[in-house]
Amino acid sequence: MADDNKPLLIKRYASRRLYNTETSDYVTLEDIAGFIRDGREVQIVDLKSGDDLTRQYLLQIIAEHESRGENVLPVNVLTDLVRSYTSQAESMVPQFLQASFEMLRDGQSKMMQNMTKTSPMANMPGFEMLQAQQEAFLKAMTQGMAGGWPGATSGSTQPEPAKSDEGEDLDAIKAQLADLQSKLSKLDK
Repeated sequence: MADDNKPLLIKRYASRRLYNTETSDYVTLEDIAGFIRDGREVQIVDLKSGDDLTRQYLLQIIAEHESRGENVLPVNVLTDLVRSYTSQAESMVPQFLQASFEMLRDGQSKMMQNMTKTSPMANMPGFEMLQAQQEAFLKAMTQGMAGGWPGATSGSTQPEPAKSDEGEDLDAIKAQLADLQSKLSKLDK
């Protein structure tokens, strides 16, 4: 079994085909996006020159998702990123973005740890429902970060969940997230 702590090495051949060195087969950009969504780190290198192409391919994955209507990055954020390349603030932007995503991941992790059945809250009435709602919320958030924000129907291949109480709760949470995203976008304008 592969070591999940070590980045998955993908080699790019001169023909621009991408080769997974662990499974000895060719992969697509969507396959690489899937590895990343599953929590795997990847490293993409040019076979001939040895150059690290990871950043280039990650940007290409993001661009493809954005072009299919799976918009995660509001236009004003993209505009600010372009500006950061030409301003003195460019040295702060990468650190800020990295710290923001780390805080989001840490917050999600701590929230899930606090929602375990061993916590003192587990004895409260309605705890299981609260825990299910929290898990649904975090799942919706992580899907959003991966390009599947609610309302991003163009190009979305995610099936609709079967309607149940949990499904309706998830739909309500998705609607709230979409509303919040819309309000945040309007605030930045």
